[in-house]
Amino acid sequence: MRRFVQVGLLVLAGLGLLHTSLFTDEYLRFVKEGMRPLLVASGLLLVALGVAEAWAAPPETEHAGHGHDHSGVPRVAWLLFLPVLSLLFYAPPALGSYTASREPAKAVAVQEDAFDPLPATSPLPITLTDFTMRVQQDRSLALRGRAVVMTGFVSPAARGQDGWYLTRIVVSCCAADASSVKVLVQGVAAPKADTWVNVTGTWHGSGTLGTSSAAVSLTARAVTEVAKPSNSYMDALPLGTG
Repeated sequence: MRRFVQVGLLVLAGLGLLHTSLFTDEYLRFVKEGMRPLLVASGLLLVALGVAEAWAAPPETEHAGHGHDHSGVPRVAWLLFLPVLSLLFYAPPALGSYTASREPAKAVAVQEDAFDPLPATSPLPITLTDFTMRVQQDRSLALRGRAVVMTGFVSPAARGQDGWYLTRIVVSCCAADASSVKVLVQGVAAPKADTWVNVTGTWHGSGTLGTSSAAVSLTARAVTEVAKPSNSYMDALPLGTG
């Protein structure tokens, strides 16, 4: 591969990382927020390597033999520029309902200690993970009859199943290890898939509340469209509630 192609790939890749991580929030579509310093450092390193490669490159005549240059770039090498340029000009969308609908909801952690008392706020802002834990593990039945409000995006339920899912995708490190947390919503027609919404309602499902038999479901009384959060790969409280 010609030196100028190597230099171009290194510099453009570095600039793409710097653009994504320094000047936009698009890096949050790929990795957790805490990875930002590593992305910035990687971008600077790639740019520095590209500059060093360009500075150290020998004259083109050193690659020529008998007046002909035999160091042509393989055509397939040019395809390497596509993912590099995408960092600068087009970021793939964040994972959403397509991914969530093709995998089961992740298992939540087991709460070893007793649950803390819930605040008297109504409706109670709660994350999908905490709602799931309370529904299936809280023996005090603190959620019985309590109105709650949660935020997530809409994903479809299985064919023939009543309702739709309020969903969050959570990552441990990057989008490759993403898993989903879901709450079945009933009583209100489903908005368009991938729409971010606040859902207010009460638990009302099958099984026994406070045990693993309890369905993680919600009978909704209100669904309000909200803006997509900048960091969508975490299970957070509704904006402005805590």
